[in-house]
Amino acid sequence: MSTVPHANLRATPFVMGDNASSVDVSLGRQGRLVIPAALRRSLGLEEGDRLVARQDANRLVIEKPEQIKQRLKARFAQVPADRRLLDELISERREESRLEGEG
Repeated sequence: MSTVPHANLRATPFVMGDNASSVDVSLGRQGRLVIPAALRRSLGLEEGDRLVARQDANRLVIEKPEQIKQRLKARFAQVPADRRLLDELISERREESRLEGEG
C-alpha cells in the first residue's frame, strides 16, 4: 500500500503580488490540505483555529471568520446608523412578490 504525502512543498516560495506569496501544496487523502508552517506563522494561524472556505470564481479562499467580519464592517462603514438595510431588503422583496402576484 502506497502512502500519499500530505504536502509537496517547493523549497522556494514565489511572490505573486504586493502582499501575496505562494507555495505549491498537494491534496492528500480525502482532500486534506496541509498549510505549510511558514504560511501559518505569517497568517497567524494556530492549531484549532476555525476557518471558512469558499469558492471565489475558480479560486479557493480560506480565511478566519474575524477577517470576514472586519471586511464586512469596512464595506458598510459608510451606511448611516439610522438606515436599516435589512428593513429595506424586506420591503423590496415584499414589493417584488406583490408585483409577481399581480402579473
